[in-house]
Amino acid sequence: MTKGEFHIYEDGVPQTIETFTREEVPISYGLAVDTSASLRSQIQSVIDAGKTIVNSNKPGDETFLVRFISSDKIQTEQDFTDKKDLLMDALDNLYVEGGQTAVIDAVYLSAEHVSEYKKNDENDRRRRALIIITDGEDRSSFYKPEQLFARLREEDVQIYVIGFVNELDKEAGFIRKSPREKAVGLINKLASETGGRAFFPESISELPQIANEIVRDMRTQYVIAYNPTNKAQDGSYRAIKVSVDQPSDSEKRIALTRNGRLARKDSGASIRPPAVRMPATSTPIKKP
Repeated sequence: MTKGEFHIYEDGVPQTIETFTREEVPISYGLAVDTSASLRSQIQSVIDAGKTIVNSNKPGDETFLVRFISSDKIQTEQDFTDKKDLLMDALDNLYVEGGQTAVIDAVYLSAEHVSEYKKNDENDRRRRALIIITDGEDRSSFYKPEQLFARLREEDVQIYVIGFVNELDKEAGFIRKSPREKAVGLINKLASETGGRAFFPESISELPQIANEIVRDMRTQYVIAYNPTNKAQDGSYRAIKVSVDQPSDSEKRIALTRNGRLARKDSGASIRPPAVRMPATSTPIKKP
């Protein structure tokens, strides 16, 4: 695709694209795995999917592994490393135990760790991402959803989620949503807010393909930077929308991007133009 096929809007106002690249750069990403009892029957397939992702790492890529259950059991099994053997050993050592799952806390802390990694290196052009494997049912988090999404708006971290939601109760109460509906909503929002993707496998046999799709999306992306027409640095949230021209054949193109950005308050420092990342793919997202 070419620069002219993309159109970007901030708060509904068309923006001028300053730079446009399709590039492969080193990736720093976290792999956060839900090891609560609800995933007991899928744990080996989850580990194998993690290995597929790690095996795709190229020189310069760095990964860390987190296992999580409750708020007091969010543990870094392996911090950032470029050594695949250490990551494989850490994946093999994952085990399931009981507890009240704290999905929101795990995402909050893991995304923060990815965002802060080598943050002060001005020459660092690496992409940052977080892959979450969970059933999406949050039972006991310290952070509230609104706190999580406020934090994610400040971070340039794309989130990919593999959601095993089929075993959750589908029955809704008179007032509350069903556990499954609530989990699906959280997972989809994590992906859409950060320009990532959400996957809802019907069976564990889909995991290898899903792992490969995540790797492809992280590896090659279009990066678009624009000079915003609204110059105010007032801390407000700016909605971002990217549209792409459609080809004449039957294939449909979908732009997967962050939903917006924060216009950070002016501190006197030079401001970089906002950048929007999106996978170099036209594959539609499967909805549950």
